[in-house]
Amino acid sequence: MHRFMQETGHDDYDALYQWSVSNSPAFWLSLCEFCGVRFDTDANTILARPDNIMDAGWFAGSQLNYAAHLLRHDGEQAAIIFVGEDGTRRELRRGELRDHVAAVAAGLRSAGVSKGDRVGGFLPNCPEAVIAMLATTSLGAIWSSCSPDFGLNGVVDRFGQIEPKVLFAVNGYYYNGKTCDTRPTIEGVVSAIDSIKRTVVIPFASDLGTDVSLTNAIDWHDFAIAGEALSFEAVEFNHPLYIMYSSGTTGAPKCIVHGHGGTLLQHLKEHVLHTDVNANDKLFYFTTCGWMMWNWLVSGLASGATLVLFDGSPFFNDGRVLWQMAEQEDVSVFGTSAKYISALEKAGVRPKEEFSLPHLRAVLSTGSPLAPESFDFVYDAIGDDLQLASISGGTDILSCFALGNPVLPVRRGELQCRGLGMAVEIWNDDGQPVVGEHGELVCTQPFPSAPVFFWNDPDGARYRAAYFERFEGIWAHGDFAELTESGGMVIHGRSDAVLNPGGVRIGTAEIYRQVEKLDEVVESIAIGQDWKDDVRVVLFVILREGILLDDDLQQRIRAVIRENTTPRHVPAKIVAVPEIPRTKSGKIVELAVRSVVHGEPVKNTDALANPAALAHFSNVAELATD
Repeated sequence: MHRFMQETGHDDYDALYQWSVSNSPAFWLSLCEFCGVRFDTDANTILARPDNIMDAGWFAGSQLNYAAHLLRHDGEQAAIIFVGEDGTRRELRRGELRDHVAAVAAGLRSAGVSKGDRVGGFLPNCPEAVIAMLATTSLGAIWSSCSPDFGLNGVVDRFGQIEPKVLFAVNGYYYNGKTCDTRPTIEGVVSAIDSIKRTVVIPFASDLGTDVSLTNAIDWHDFAIAGEALSFEAVEFNHPLYIMYSSGTTGAPKCIVHGHGGTLLQHLKEHVLHTDVNANDKLFYFTTCGWMMWNWLVSGLASGATLVLFDGSPFFNDGRVLWQMAEQEDVSVFGTSAKYISALEKAGVRPKEEFSLPHLRAVLSTGSPLAPESFDFVYDAIGDDLQLASISGGTDILSCFALGNPVLPVRRGELQCRGLGMAVEIWNDDGQPVVGEHGELVCTQPFPSAPVFFWNDPDGARYRAAYFERFEGIWAHGDFAELTESGGMVIHGRSDAVLNPGGVRIGTAEIYRQVEKLDEVVESIAIGQDWKDDVRVVLFVILREGILLDDDLQQRIRAVIRENTTPRHVPAKIVAVPEIPRTKSGKIVELAVRSVVHGEPVKNTDALANPAALAHFSNVAELATD
């Protein structure tokens, strides 16, 4: 970051940031030069239609290939290190990775896959997932993946819309010491989606067979054609690379298409500048192939880093398995979720006292807002000389609006800065930018990683409705946030889940930060319940085993909220539940809980990791009206 500031003639980050948004084409072109982006055909225009985020044309006329950039580094360095929860370890050198990608690409060509075709992955976070993605995208075909814990309907809801020609799938996977057989799901998916002409079965679970009752199935090893030369299809900057999916908890998942160029540039910016990733790094992020952080992680290959992949439960072996891996593999950048950090603290795990982590220099957190107390925990229990970067963006942009920054201070409870080239502001209800106040996170200018389009949305109506209805022509992301005087940011929760008692807008994260300070509370979720022509706050809590929600605990919960926020934040009702529903990527779903409490249907329970948890709220409507 410092070197980039110097090369572009800026003395501090604020000046660099302001230049990056006021001279956006110059910034992105400078980034390409700094990060060595290789265009097969140069652009004739860096930014066309600069006044239209949805229809902006980036690097018009250019051609490149995303996979070519991820595989451009030579040498004997490890490209991928895989560790399973049971300690299984595999390593692929850069040359070995290229050979595997070439062989699978040849298999795809033999199966009739070409530019624009879709390929699906029903896979855990394993080397084969990275290989299959790179092989697919090297051909100009489009990759889309789900993690193998998705049920049949969840997979069909996604892949059924995009009609993949080839499906890569594992026979099973391991989670928390158990073997999960996925073969019945594979058979159901292929039976439901006529477009799948070939199913490639990967023997990931060694204690299961790869036999499936499908005439078009082939083993991974038989599908790959060794000895083929690796080549890359040069494609347009905005040619589809990935199809991502919205959570789908309020209906069928939206199919969000991201392009080769925008994804590559954004991820290089976020890795090289905002995280200082380089060829000396071992880059780890706990993720599944169903969460955007997997796509973010694998782009680390473009910076020359070694990817460290983990599959399994992060709480295997009493929550220590990830730190055993970090010690063993010399992880330098450790990425996780805010909920994992909170759970680690509550479990009493203090990594720096149990593990040697001399190479660890950065801890990244996303998925939900990171509480100020979690900042304290990281510096006290993991390392006092780390860069702790809470980052925030989304599947919608396959990247971040707010990030860490190695040359700025870490401020407790704040995301360090807005990302370069992202014209992010916080707007009040009148559409005016504000600082030090809560409001809607918006982006006012085009950026390369905006979706290319939504699949099956020919007139762009769904795309436009998703982001541009709140403020005409302005990207409204759906986060309720605050821009601080120092230039940092605080995320207060999703704006569609904002509570509104007495007309005062309250972000749910403001309540969670306080409630989860209490040792008795494992996790919480808050909703606004329609009540006597107003809205009242109802708080649901998961308590530690053996703890009862008695009057004393309720009073202490209300007291910690009142003392650290406002009386408006104090819940009218507090209810103990054994489980909270969440998406496959681990995010709690306030809107689904709100629907159940109000007796309304939840449209797509297949999008949830634990749909049975909704039943705990089905009788709460009566309980919460006394």
